[in-house]
Amino acid sequence: MGAIEALLSRDRQRMQLLQAVQVLQLPDCFIAAGFVRNMVWDALHDYPPTPLNDVDVIYFDATCKPGNHDRESFKLTAQLKAWHPAVNWQVKNQAMMHHRNHDPAYQNSTDAMRYWPEKETAVGVRLNDREQLELAAPFGVQSLLEGKLTHNPQRSKTVFEQRIASKQWLEKWPKLQIIK
Repeated sequence: MGAIEALLSRDRQRMQLLQAVQVLQLPDCFIAAGFVRNMVWDALHDYPPTPLNDVDVIYFDATCKPGNHDRESFKLTAQLKAWHPAVNWQVKNQAMMHHRNHDPAYQNSTDAMRYWPEKETAVGVRLNDREQLELAAPFGVQSLLEGKLTHNPQRSKTVFEQRIASKQWLEKWPKLQIIK
């Protein structure tokens, strides 16, 4: 078991949320972004788990019609909210997100993560049918485990810098190293 899977398996709340998402049986589905990233940064800083400000659920369903995307996301969010009402769920079909982001069409959820502003944010996790944790990380996880924060050239450097400032990552996790 890798370091991230070991951290997740010891985190009761995150495991419960992974189980809830697994029940939905969404295609190519992961919980991603801060769900994994913040947990690793907390561990690197010997912090207790940072409260989850949101939980990003990504999936890839190319059969969804563009006009149905928002309704489907709303329905899925409501279902997850019924099971875990204290969680701020963010459910997005990555098959549609390239329209909003002005990118080429994504091929799957992992491909969509290749366009996220920071490489260390582009990590997702799910429970598979055998109840095992599976990671998706188009840039790998080494830099995340090393406490680095790396700009993804698919997005503007300004967006990267604005996210660092607005989310106050360096104030919350001062050991992080920005890689330019």
